[in-house]
Amino acid sequence: MKHWAIWLPLALFGLLFAVFASGLIAPGDRTIASQMIGKPLPDFDLPQAVPDRPALARADFTGGKPKLLNVFASWCVPCIAEAPVLAQLARAGVEIDGVAIRDRTPDVQQFLARHGNPYTRIGRDDVSKIQFDLGSSGVPETFVINGKGIITYQHIGEIRADQVPMILQKLKEAQ
Repeated sequence: MKHWAIWLPLALFGLLFAVFASGLIAPGDRTIASQMIGKPLPDFDLPQAVPDRPALARADFTGGKPKLLNVFASWCVPCIAEAPVLAQLARAGVEIDGVAIRDRTPDVQQFLARHGNPYTRIGRDDVSKIQFDLGSSGVPETFVINGKGIITYQHIGEIRADQVPMILQKLKEAQ
């Protein structure tokens, strides 16, 4: 009867190990999707992030043409990986506006000089207010905004080259 008591700690350890291992092998999805999909962009009026691009406001998204709104930062490593893909989209005629999150003008200028500038307008969000209002949980994130200022799609993480056709399709659907 007392033999099982000797094995109890080992059994508990094995059970605990199995629980942790299952979390490592197949972790749960911790992606936080925006609750703003299908809703109008929140009201905002951001200052210029860099001198050679205009500031960014909600009114810039109500001109009738779908656009991308890219949330990025100069200190963001995945944003560097995404830069050539955004340039490819811009060359394809996609209008991309950017929001620089918690960034300084010289850092944004250096980032754009090094990695390219696909943006029509860039607003500076020093305290992540518009980022949080959009329901964005990190950088980079890209939103498809239809011509009436409604958020129709959220892409979490960097856009990869193989995802360009899907992004173009989302823009087409937003017309």
